Amino acid sequence: MTKNPTLDTSKLVSFSIDEIGDNHLYTSVQTPMKPDAFMMSDAEKKEKIAHHFKEIMEVLGLDLTDDSLKGTPQRVAKMYVDEIFCGLNPANKPQVALFENKYQYNQMLVEKNITFYSNCEHHFVPIFGKIHVAYISKGKVIGLSKINRIVQYFAQRPQVQERLTMQIALELQEILETEDIAVVVDAKHLCVSSRGIKDDTSATVTNYFGGAFQEAQVVHTLWNHIKN
Repeated sequence: MTKNPTLDTSKLVSFSIDEIGDNHLYTSVQTPMKPDAFMMSDAEKKEKIAHHFKEIMEVLGLDLTDDSLKGTPQRVAKMYVDEIFCGLNPANKPQVALFENKYQYNQMLVEKNITFYSNCEHHFVPIFGKIHVAYISKGKVIGLSKINRIVQYFAQRPQVQERLTMQIALELQEILETEDIAVVVDAKHLCVSSRGIKDDTSATVTNYFGGAFQEAQVVHTLWNHIKN
């Protein structure tokens, strides 16, 4: 099983930053990380982020002596490290226990309407919506809450929706030792609705269908479960 396929980046070099940012280009299923990403402690990261975010606010002309603003750099730093980007740290990866499929249930199991919040890695503004996950057991089953935790782990980092979809699917394939995994992500992007084109009505849907979920009848059944 291929864990982290990499896209061909040879054609990306001629694209401008703006073109890449608005076209949701991504270069790998793995989140791009520096080799020394975890050499610094969380406390050190918060200190540096607060320092630099304070500089950003000052460049924007904000008065950080104001009672409402003076604590903002520290609040943003804490939010980045402990909350909305905590999925970058492998130490926060959920521990998953598997169980024998003693019921011998060999039909699809669907966990639908999982609410998620992430952030676009191109503009650092929110992506949010619903994720639907389905699998067919090959002998092992996973606790339902663990599916939600896996979704949140990969969502809590700067993301591209296509990568998020793939990361969840490949992780579940590895954990459950089956190709029979489906992931559907239905999301709104504030980089589309609050800036740029400012379209507040559109949504983006991505999906991954592995193994049995590539069969038309199985996919049809899955869509019926999701819609009902």
